[in-house]
Amino acid sequence: MDVEEEPELMDWKIELIAVPVSGVDRAKAFYVEKVGFNADHDHQVNERLRFVQLTPPGSACSISIGTGFTQMKPGSIEGLQMVVPDIEKAHTELAERGVAVSEIEDMPWGRFVYFSDPDGNRWAVQEVPKRN
Repeated sequence: MDVEEEPELMDWKIELIAVPVSGVDRAKAFYVEKVGFNADHDHQVNERLRFVQLTPPGSACSISIGTGFTQMKPGSIEGLQMVVPDIEKAHTELAERGVAVSEIEDMPWGRFVYFSDPDGNRWAVQEVPKRN
């Protein structure tokens, strides 16, 4: 009797998320200087298309901001989330860099702080609870 082999599943990775902004330079400065993202790329492809890629330290997923590649309205993204090992340290770093960050919120599924970029795109930062 032949045993059917399971097909090998292909990896599907989220690596880039578009974040709509009204001012590319202002948003880039916010994410790099205040939040601490790395500036990976900034290319003016043509007069209508500018592509900026920014990556949080240690992340496999980046965000893109720019002009000419999305129809989303600036500030329309809610629920972007980063995970950190230490929420107190993340809160302190964001506050010291001038980000208007919420107080730490404790939930059964983690500890959170929240902030918005200059256009109102909303972020959550989570410390996942330790597993026993």
